[in-house]
Formats: sequence, C-alpha cells, structure tokens
Amino acid sequence: MTGTPLPDVDAIRALVGHEFPGGTYTIAHWENFLLTACTGADPLPAALAHPVALFHVPILGARTSIAEMFALGQAESDFSIGIESYDWELLRPLEEDLPYHVTGRITEADRVATDKRVYDRIQFQFDLHQPDGRHAARTTITWHYRRNLR
Repeated sequence: MTGTPLPDVDAIRALVGHEFPGGTYTIAHWENFLLTACTGADPLPAALAHPVALFHVPILGARTSIAEMFALGQAESDFSIGIESYDWELLRPLEEDLPYHVTGRITEADRVATDKRVYDRIQFQFDLHQPDGRHAARTTITWHYRRNLR
C-alpha cells in the first residue's frame, strides 16, 4: 500500500522566491483590545499594539492566507503541518491605527529525509513597514509539510 505521491522535490525547491501580493494592514483598537485580553495582559499604553498581532497581521497584510500557504507546499491535509518556529523581530513597537505596508515571500524550501520521516521544510518571511518606510517588524515562519509514506 502506498501513500499520497510525494510532491516533486524540484517543485518544492522552486517555491523559493515566491512573493505574495503584499498590501497594507491596520491594527484597529478593538482588535488590539481583544488580542491583548486573550493573552491575559493589561492594555499597553499609548495605543501600542500587543506583539501577538504578529500571528495574523503579516499573513493578512501580505494578502495571503493559511490555506494558500498550505496549498503552496502541497500539504496532504490540515493535520500534516508541523511548526518548526515562529521568529518575531520587533524593530519598532507596533501601533494601533497605523497602516503597515506588508510584504511576504518564501525564503527557503527543501525536502528533508531522515531514517524516520520525510518532510518538506518551507520558510515564509513577512516584513512590516510603517507609512514613512521605517522597518517595523519581520516574522519568519518555518513549517514542516509531513509526507505520509505508508
């Protein structure tokens, strides 16, 4: 019995350099309030946004989605994704009501095979810039697309 055929390794490697459309995202006060409350933290002073916004702001601001990111790596199912890391670099405090310009791209993509498993390791990088062009944040998301080799 065989599992789902493996995606072509060259097709996975060719994802490096893929760019998302990009766009802008503004963290609304209500959104920041709810996100901050979900973390159990007190609201931040002076309309500062909680860093937890970096889970979704870069993806939505770059005009992509989790579903598209799964599809690009040819995920076998929603349950076949493993998280290696989420790396957040805050270069400036995030702020409410500021339209961030967001870009995103795939920076690494390759197949990893060990004696126990096979997966494709794909890394996404998103950058947020303030309206004046200053770099505000970078998020680097690395996922494993586990391959079922029954």
